[in-house]
Amino acid sequence: MDSEKPRFFIREDGARVAFHQREGKGPGVVFLHGLLSDMQGTKALALEGWSRRTGRAFLRFDTFGHGQSSGDFVQGTIGRWAEDTVAVLDALTEGPQVLVGSSMGGWTMLLAALQRPQRIRALLGIAPAPDFSEDLMWANFTEAQKRLILEDGVLEEPNAYSELPYRISKTFIEEARSHLLLRGPIELDCPVRILQGMQDQDIPWRRALLLAEKLTSMDVEVTLVKSGDHRLSTPEDMTRMLAVVEGLAGG
Repeated sequence: MDSEKPRFFIREDGARVAFHQREGKGPGVVFLHGLLSDMQGTKALALEGWSRRTGRAFLRFDTFGHGQSSGDFVQGTIGRWAEDTVAVLDALTEGPQVLVGSSMGGWTMLLAALQRPQRIRALLGIAPAPDFSEDLMWANFTEAQKRLILEDGVLEEPNAYSELPYRISKTFIEEARSHLLLRGPIELDCPVRILQGMQDQDIPWRRALLLAEKLTSMDVEVTLVKSGDHRLSTPEDMTRMLAVVEGLAGG
């Protein structure tokens, strides 16, 4: 874990977004964490170490209701987390940026890039999860689970990566439907790289191929790691990720 205290960016609505930032050469790199994760994970810290060694500008932050940022997770939505990303891009970075999105961060990465295409040098999705709320949650819920979430407003589901359960709200499910991306073309023309484990129990690896198909960019590469799980956090995975980021950032 990082012992340094985070800094805070105050949004116009008063929400506090915790972040760590290193100044350096551009294009900068911005890390976007996954659902119920935060900016203290293995991938975020590996990228920060790389930025320190190479002198590259780097930013990692916690979205609303995650980590050290303000807010209640159960009140968070995909749209809100994408707004946090755009807000920190606008307020804390300059010039083109390489966005690195892990799992849910891969969805908010795409949404932010669609809002600020002129600020994006390239994108790297690590087990990116666009549309997971609808296709992998709601579509697989039992009728009893659906009834519970509609009547009670919140459904608690086990979390394989934390003692904290996923608390999935009706608002989260319904709001996410306005941000679904895989139903049509994704109008982004920047370079995009996707790292996807084939042993991923959360995001089926074929969804990485679907995402590549939907992107309008012709500079899209998908790397399938046959032994890789959802986290893709082994030393070999870190070496692979940093090599991709190095290439996207321009050496």
